[in-house]
Amino acid sequence: MKGKGLFITFEGPEGAGKTTVLSKLVKELEENGINVVSTREPGGIVISEKIRHIILNKEHTMMDPRTEALLYAAARRQHLVEKVIPALNENKIVLCDRFIDSSLAYQGFAREIGIEEVLQINEFAINGMMPDLTLYLDILPERGLERISKNKEREMNRLDLEHIEFHKKVYEGYQQVIKRFPERIHVIKADQPIDQVFEKVKAVLKPYLQRMV
Repeated sequence: MKGKGLFITFEGPEGAGKTTVLSKLVKELEENGINVVSTREPGGIVISEKIRHIILNKEHTMMDPRTEALLYAAARRQHLVEKVIPALNENKIVLCDRFIDSSLAYQGFAREIGIEEVLQINEFAINGMMPDLTLYLDILPERGLERISKNKEREMNRLDLEHIEFHKKVYEGYQQVIKRFPERIHVIKADQPIDQVFEKVKAVLKPYLQRMV
């Protein structure tokens, strides 16, 4: 069961700037004395980080799409019960880089398993544990991949080996997911200076943070 904390997830195509915005947000919240936990998917804890290595290993190009979807769901479940839910029960704010919407867009739509099918897998994994708010950083695939190519410090993984057409399908998949959960997902245009994106993120978060005071 979810506690009185706040569960906020960040979504977006490759190169949207999620990780950068999230780290800036954590720094500012901590400076203001707010108890915050920053994490990521897949990963965030030892077991899930090991699953992450299996999923994103560039040598695992033969991985079946359904295997991939199940591994993401398994990592998600362990991450929830071991890190996210305990933090929420301690009334903390949890900021997570990716969550269920990534699986719906990447595996459900882009891998053509089906959004409904992947949603069912993940409903079993999360057991009703949906985010309070999801911030979707919107950027076209071409622009996002251009950013990635310029960032030499970014972790390169198996998804980076995919053709541009795959990333276009991911983008299209996200549009389907946004239509499905309009009350939860807030879209922010990410193809602008990071400081502007950050200010818009803070504006969206403000009423949510005020509820916790």
